Amino acid sequence: MCRLLAYAGPPVDLASLLLAPPHSLLRQSWAPRHQAHGVVNADGFGVGWYDLATRAEPALYRSAQPMWADANLASLAPMIRSGAVLAAVRSATPPSPVSDDNSPPFADGRWLFAHNGAVDGFPQSLGRLRRGLSDERLAGLRGGTDSEVLFGLALDRLDAGASAADALRGVVEAVTSTAGGGRLNMVLLDGTTVTAAACGESLFVRSGAGVVLASEPFDDHEGWEPVPDQSLVEATAESVRVGGL
Repeated sequence: MCRLLAYAGPPVDLASLLLAPPHSLLRQSWAPRHQAHGVVNADGFGVGWYDLATRAEPALYRSAQPMWADANLASLAPMIRSGAVLAAVRSATPPSPVSDDNSPPFADGRWLFAHNGAVDGFPQSLGRLRRGLSDERLAGLRGGTDSEVLFGLALDRLDAGASAADALRGVVEAVTSTAGGGRLNMVLLDGTTVTAAACGESLFVRSGAGVVLASEPFDDHEGWEPVPDQSLVEATAESVRVGGL
């Protein structure tokens, strides 16, 4: 249903994260190894990254094209370095359209967000979830995905003072009570900390020179650890903490 990757650590170029590894996010766009729903991820992609010395808000590059079809990314990625990155390739849940607005990740202020999975009963359940959004977040919706609505639910909780971890827990609770549940792997990034929920889809973590969280390993090196389902991960460049969702 999508593949995602988040990184926090010493600055690296985007190509080394997204394009160069033998099973990179680029390759996962047509040949995922751990994807249980869908075959390819050809319905758009995106990458967000931070330069906190310049501004708190991330830069964002999104496209409705498959990642493999975008020559601009191949040209730009080796030239862009960052210590905080969130990227994803998309397999759209019908009848959600393929468009730039529907391509992950999503951004608002200092936050980046990506979702791998699907809300139960989509699209019929989407209206019920939308009714749980504040007027501000409802007015800010641009696409037609369940992912963007989940981001809005998380932002409402962050605005109310919740931590990123509690915001994701609150989204899972809201979806469970409103739509019955779903596959709700979600990632929030604020430029320094990656917060992720493992809920119904694969998620792996590797730490060393920085931390990578990904739907599946981008190489066969030792060090990748599967994150148990129903877990919450909080990671910075120096540490990883895994707890219950």
